[in-house]
Amino acid sequence: MRLLLLRHAKSDWSTDADDHDRPLSARGRKAAPEMGHYMRAEGYVPAVVLCSTATRTRETLDLLLSAWKDEPSVNYDRALYLAEWPQLVVAVKKAPASASPLLLIGHNPGLEQMAVGLCRAPDGAAERDRLKRLASKFPTAALAVLDFEITSWGDLHPGSGELVAFTRPKDVAGEKG
Repeated sequence: MRLLLLRHAKSDWSTDADDHDRPLSARGRKAAPEMGHYMRAEGYVPAVVLCSTATRTRETLDLLLSAWKDEPSVNYDRALYLAEWPQLVVAVKKAPASASPLLLIGHNPGLEQMAVGLCRAPDGAAERDRLKRLASKFPTAALAVLDFEITSWGDLHPGSGELVAFTRPKDVAGEKG
């Protein structure tokens, strides 16, 4: 089964909105559809999406959807807003087995901690490098793709996922740095 973990795109800190209602910045509005096109090109379009109710996560999802041909089933959940990684794992475990690929759109630090916590010890140099990059920084609009040898999300447990991809917006845009 495949789990896609996407941190919301860059938010706009110049507004007076409370944290939950903070919208995307111009940079976030640019990065989200680029990541959506990348996900479509790589075959990472989800069957089901679990999304925080924060404005920035909902706006990120709307921009992703504009890049995909097929629209997945979407579940918004307030409990995902700034959730710690054990709470995020519980949410994924409740998803139906048919929800693969499953996309979770959320926030740091919980999302990054979840990604690292679910990864098994890397087998080769490429996987070690991906995990090292992920663990050093999970920037806004970054995507981690993990594969699990399970038949039900209820069987998900820490240290069991293979990190098959970790892509940041600057990787997609071809930026340096």
